[in-house]
Amino acid sequence: MKAVLSMLIAIFMLKAIDAGAQLRLPREPYVAGYTLAAYATEAPPEIAPLADAEPRTRGKEPGDLWLRNAALIGGSALLVGAYGMNKWWEDGFTGTFNTESEGWFGQDTRYGGTDKLGHSFFAYVGTRLLTLGFGALGNERRQAGKLGFWSALGIMTAIEVLDGFSKQHQFSKEDAVMNVLGAGLGYLMEDSPNLDRLVDFRLLYRPSEGHGYEPAGDYSGQIYLMVAKASGVSALRDNSVLRYFELAAGYGTQGFDDPPGAEGRRNLYFGISLNLSEVLAQTAFRSAKERSRTQRAADLFFEFMQVPGTAALAKHQL
Repeated sequence: MKAVLSMLIAIFMLKAIDAGAQLRLPREPYVAGYTLAAYATEAPPEIAPLADAEPRTRGKEPGDLWLRNAALIGGSALLVGAYGMNKWWEDGFTGTFNTESEGWFGQDTRYGGTDKLGHSFFAYVGTRLLTLGFGALGNERRQAGKLGFWSALGIMTAIEVLDGFSKQHQFSKEDAVMNVLGAGLGYLMEDSPNLDRLVDFRLLYRPSEGHGYEPAGDYSGQIYLMVAKASGVSALRDNSVLRYFELAAGYGTQGFDDPPGAEGRRNLYFGISLNLSEVLAQTAFRSAKERSRTQRAADLFFEFMQVPGTAALAKHQL
């Protein structure tokens, strides 16, 4: 899956958040802060799940909320479509819909399943960023979560459908399923603040041998991690040492995108990692009275990305 997709959405989201912050009343109606790791470094206030949030008056807010929502959805789709026409579908389309069964995580698959986790991960990231964007525009929490889920899933599904008509690719039902799972996980995290404070879904990327810095296509350099954070456990949050550490488990492959004849290897990873959001909160940002834009941006980045050198992982080859 193309990492540039999530980058484009992230850039668009940051612009929308900036604009939305100028429009919404009051300043923090979404309480979105405490559904992302950016707000997990301190004991948060009690938050009701999305379903319990009080609805807002739709279509009556300053700046026409429905119009801003439409602009966010349309702008995201246009950005992805423009990139796709230039990179994914530059050879054009056919008049037939072509499908392909790519398999899942077997040894005989094209990339050993890393590409499938890529689809799930970027659908997950897209859902969370779009939810954050819709919240910043003034939507109440439940509505922002629904809009984020359906918008991200719609964009990812549209890409797959267009792949089916393109001359270069085919529609993959496996990719479509992983898109649904990733978007669903993103919605679940937004709906469950306690779970979100405990668990992160991250990408660790280190360029593999023979590749430059190419996180989009270098499957041998990608490791997808599920991380359990000590800072998300009340009994460990105040421990002066343990609060900085996490348990990590992940999956990655090597050699599947090497020249023909190379042996592909599927690997499970287990180990510990460093919670950089917690480290920054207790060092660089310790004296801050409230979270600055810089801290929020850093925490958002560390919500999704594991920085190389901050995880000690043991590898087990399948």
